[in-house]
Amino acid sequence: MSLKIRLARAGTKKRPFYHIVIADSRSPRDGRFIERLGFFNPLLPKDKTERLKIDLDKVKAWLAKGALPTDRVSRFLDEAGVLTREKRNNPERAIPRKERKVLKEEAVKAAAAAKVAATAKAAEAAKAAAAAS
Repeated sequence: MSLKIRLARAGTKKRPFYHIVIADSRSPRDGRFIERLGFFNPLLPKDKTERLKIDLDKVKAWLAKGALPTDRVSRFLDEAGVLTREKRNNPERAIPRKERKVLKEEAVKAAAAAKVAATAKAAEAAKAAAAAS
């Protein structure tokens, strides 16, 4: 049984509120869970202490049993100092999609031009070797 520490959505439409739960990875997001470990209220400002509450002792116990936190929960645990999470770096994400598409097309064209130039150079070298012998 693969256990996950993840967020289960509660609250009403347009007013999200999340419970931090331990659940089987095959269970639905808001479905069956084993234990509730805390809550997260994204509507509150980041400086409020009521925004996030986690029972760190229970989290440590479940991590020792092999539970894996999801990305968002691992961010919370990293801030709390329970878990270290490596930084991710995706510099392409900051570039708008249309610009990324143009850059990718230019890179493909440049690679094709380089390939043509390499084959032409190889053919020229073969001609020179044939003429020399």
